[in-house]
Amino acid sequence: MNQPAASQPQVSLAQSSPTVGTFRERDGALEWSGRQETLRVEPWGPDAVRVRARLGGPILRGLPGALLDVPPATESTVKIGDHEGQLTVGALTVEVNAEGLVRFLRTDDRTEILAEERAHFWWPGSRLYTAVGHGHHRLEQRFAAYDDEKLYGLGQHQHGRLDQKGLVLDLVQRNAEVSVPVLTSSRGYTLLWNNPAIGRVELAGNGTRWVADSARQIDYWITAGAPADAQRRYSAVTGRTPMLPEWAAGFWQCKLRYRTQEELLEVAREYRRRGLPLDAIVCDFFHWTHLGEWRFDPGEWPDPAAMVRELDELGVKLVVSVWPSVSPLSENHPVMEQRGYFIGTEYGPTAHADWPDKGVASTVQVAFYDATNPEAREFLWSRIRDNYLTPYGITAFWLDACEPELKPGFQENLRYWAGPGLEVGNMYPAENARTFHEGLRAAGEEEIVSLNRSAWAGSQRYGAALWSGDIGTDFATLRRQIAAGLNTALSGIPWWNTDIGGFHGGDPDDPRYREVMVRWFQFGALSPLMRLHGFRDPGMPLGPDMTGGPNEVWSYGEEAGAVLEKYLRLRERLKPYVLRVMREAHEEGLPPMRPLFLEFPDDGAAWSVDDSYLFGPDLLVAPVLTAGATSRTAYLPAGALWTDAWTGETYEGGAAVTVDAPLHRLPLFLRDGARLPVAE
Repeated sequence: MNQPAASQPQVSLAQSSPTVGTFRERDGALEWSGRQETLRVEPWGPDAVRVRARLGGPILRGLPGALLDVPPATESTVKIGDHEGQLTVGALTVEVNAEGLVRFLRTDDRTEILAEERAHFWWPGSRLYTAVGHGHHRLEQRFAAYDDEKLYGLGQHQHGRLDQKGLVLDLVQRNAEVSVPVLTSSRGYTLLWNNPAIGRVELAGNGTRWVADSARQIDYWITAGAPADAQRRYSAVTGRTPMLPEWAAGFWQCKLRYRTQEELLEVAREYRRRGLPLDAIVCDFFHWTHLGEWRFDPGEWPDPAAMVRELDELGVKLVVSVWPSVSPLSENHPVMEQRGYFIGTEYGPTAHADWPDKGVASTVQVAFYDATNPEAREFLWSRIRDNYLTPYGITAFWLDACEPELKPGFQENLRYWAGPGLEVGNMYPAENARTFHEGLRAAGEEEIVSLNRSAWAGSQRYGAALWSGDIGTDFATLRRQIAAGLNTALSGIPWWNTDIGGFHGGDPDDPRYREVMVRWFQFGALSPLMRLHGFRDPGMPLGPDMTGGPNEVWSYGEEAGAVLEKYLRLRERLKPYVLRVMREAHEEGLPPMRPLFLEFPDDGAAWSVDDSYLFGPDLLVAPVLTAGATSRTAYLPAGALWTDAWTGETYEGGAAVTVDAPLHRLPLFLRDGARLPVAE
């Protein structure tokens, strides 16, 4: 049950009139109460606080959220005056005035970094609670807007903007649109909206507003400091990613889809015959008997044990697609329905989408298992364990459609074990990744990575890698992935990648698409994870027999193929550096793919660069993002000396430079004499 915070003896009290709220120090936290509302501000790690507010009673504990249960220990002080309460924790000071309005200040110079703002001088205030029934409210939290502010993070979106000031974003999970509600500001703070409710965030010129359509209390976390320090603190309170397994730092081969065991094995064999690096190959959807039976179809995959043995001999890891949906034809459907392991509905049957399945000519109505239910997680894992792990030693899984992929996506009709859909719907992908992380850990596995199409705050602690979903196959889409990846990195998800070449279409025989593929492959080689995937032309209708066109390195002709091989080998040479950068993510929470301002926060120009990035601390990557380009202009941040990794020419930072970028060259720059094996 959700319990109110434990009541402690009042330490200090200040009130001056009936219109002024009451202040208390309680367990090292500052509390204000007034107008039937309770506000609690408490230390939550170095230079950080957690703020919760509720109408109609004391603060509730145990509600769904992303923060770990116990915050890092830190020192703090609380001061209460006649008309104000103040809590200081390191570099952050929080002031609460007599009416309950909150301001966040830098401790050293008392500069305001963020402040609540009333919507109107009379009503409503900065926090608005609109009853929606059963103790839930539509919640609004308002903050002031600042003309010079730039805002980053918020997960992965396809709008192409790095700075998201001026945008309105839905807080909801969709294919290619991933809601991770953490925001980094150029004003020197990072804020987590610690609430999995469906809603939105409005980053307008006249104010910032967070909205939860239905929840029980406001809950957010904020820290002061430079972006890199904020990443360290955020990852400490939401959980750091495990260490990436060495195999996952290499090249992943995938397409929609290899239909048989022999087809998949022949691709792996061909990579070895050609002497090309290959670390993982993916067995995609419809390899199963029925959706939700989570086992190989013996008609297409007659001897998985032999397949895994041969792949092991080739040094290739098998990754298997697992969907969270269950067909009514599945042997597991009756028992899961009877035990209440599906996401429930308020109105209608427990069916959440229509989908093709084997053995029927039309689609069927499938249900999704409830990943917020511990017993449902245990049941699903028992099927994965018995059908993949125990008999074949398969430990790597592709968690597709894990938003979950509802159709239609009416969260208000859903009822999860953890609560109503509107209150908890965004946490599903994190809980789904948790199923596999906890199951593999219980089985004694220590190297854990899953490939996910969606994520939420804290997904990283379960070994979840994110990819950017089912996207287009042109240069404009490639351009948008830079901002998508950088904002994901600033959202605490360090393991990220795209379908190299995009997903929807792309003709391997079309010279124009071959150019897209080459430039995308170059970007992929310098992404946190490198994975070739897509539904290439000619495609087939959605169904159990479907496959797409060829999508291997040699599928794109001699000229393009030679370039792809070059960057495949570059990734292999850079593996030690990739793993060093991944250790920084594991130990410090710093992402591999970094906006320039993460390393150079004092360079004002670096905060506006949205077409290049740093891969780790030492390598600046400037992908070519337009058709026919043979040169590339890139900004090199001030405060470092930069060396063209291909030519050896050096440049002082703080200016843009133009370098040659023929089809075979991805502009790369080394920082301050760093020695990396870029040139062969």
